[in-house]
Amino acid sequence: MKHKWNKPILKTLLFFFCSLVLTGFLQAQNIVIKAGHLFSSRTGKILNDQTIIIKNGKIQEVGSNLKYKSTDTVIDLSKSWVLPGLMDCHVHITLNFSYGNPSYVQLYTTESSSLRALRGAYVAEQFLMSGFTTIKEIGNDANYATADIIKAIKNGWVKGPTIIYAGKIIAPYGGQTSGVNIENEHLWNFEYIDADNPDEIKKAIRKNIYYGADVIKLVSGQQAGYYDLEDIKAAVDEAKKSGLRVTVHVQGGMAARNVILGGAAAIEHGFELDDDLLRLMKEKGTFLVGTDVGYDSNISWGLDSSSARTEEKRTIDRLKRAYKIGTKMAYGTDLVIDGPGLNRIQTSLKVLETWKAAEIPPSYVLQTMTIYAAELLGVEKSRGVLEPSYWADIIALKNNPLEDIEAVKSVHFVMKEGKVIKQEH
Repeated sequence: MKHKWNKPILKTLLFFFCSLVLTGFLQAQNIVIKAGHLFSSRTGKILNDQTIIIKNGKIQEVGSNLKYKSTDTVIDLSKSWVLPGLMDCHVHITLNFSYGNPSYVQLYTTESSSLRALRGAYVAEQFLMSGFTTIKEIGNDANYATADIIKAIKNGWVKGPTIIYAGKIIAPYGGQTSGVNIENEHLWNFEYIDADNPDEIKKAIRKNIYYGADVIKLVSGQQAGYYDLEDIKAAVDEAKKSGLRVTVHVQGGMAARNVILGGAAAIEHGFELDDDLLRLMKEKGTFLVGTDVGYDSNISWGLDSSSARTEEKRTIDRLKRAYKIGTKMAYGTDLVIDGPGLNRIQTSLKVLETWKAAEIPPSYVLQTMTIYAAELLGVEKSRGVLEPSYWADIIALKNNPLEDIEAVKSVHFVMKEGKVIKQEH
């Protein structure tokens, strides 16, 4: 007997079959980038006429004259300088002080966590569109506002980079505030956790991890006292249990020595580091995230012209010495006050003027923004270089960054994990 097919069922089966074929076809498609000039972050050199083949968000092959299918999607960057996505290891995306008159107290009493989160999402997108595919959010984000920004990015509600997150900053009593009267005691706990001994430090770390932190930040030397060696070791040991690293805001002296000997991954700022401490950092493998701000940024904090220039010269000197000694460095900016007529990223990139003044080679600066930053952040096996098995975090510049590092301001293409975020022609 001849079987009669039910037409609705037949249509459903045909639709299902076509969907499977189409899905398989799309999955089989690769993305192919023709890179005219590709920056190798391992060597610091440019490779010409390279091809990058990407599948499922990750790099499959890199080389010259690679074969690919006619069905693959081809992106022509043959006239561009192609780099791994940039990284900034010291940002505060939810924070913005008034120009020339910064005040923590005013911020804490006038801006809610939700408002801070909205600002953070806005700034996070600015970072991504400017070529920064990974950032380290270092704290000062109200009541864990960045944790929700990270969720929003993962859910596709907003665009933003991969964020390595510190949670609330752990510090001796008072955080980084001063002059708060007794009636408003603990006002700073909006952004800081008071911890004055190893047990309190361990508890603070556990709280941060609970609320989403994947790096731990301490402040030492901001108040009259600073963390002892046993305090730093306690923090490092506690963070290590969860596979996290510790970074510390510290300027120099014995407070910095304790940080280095205690096993912290990095020193943030370190403006008062002498050569002995820089050499000790090199010996121990401690990174310097120098946040090397210049004259304009110092003015924005309310310094007079003479003081702003003096601080700039001190920063340039420390940067020169760190590079000469061979201290590990990773790029970080720490800009929390937008310059006149500039957005956060335009303001942050003025840090490059300081690197140029310190005569740091552009290739090395790019390495601090890619492969060295990835090492510090613990993502060196998945990001920071353009090689097989790495995430396809890729950007393209209009000009050669090895001739002038400020060419990184000319980003016209951004890809994050294989998805094109920005493409200008």
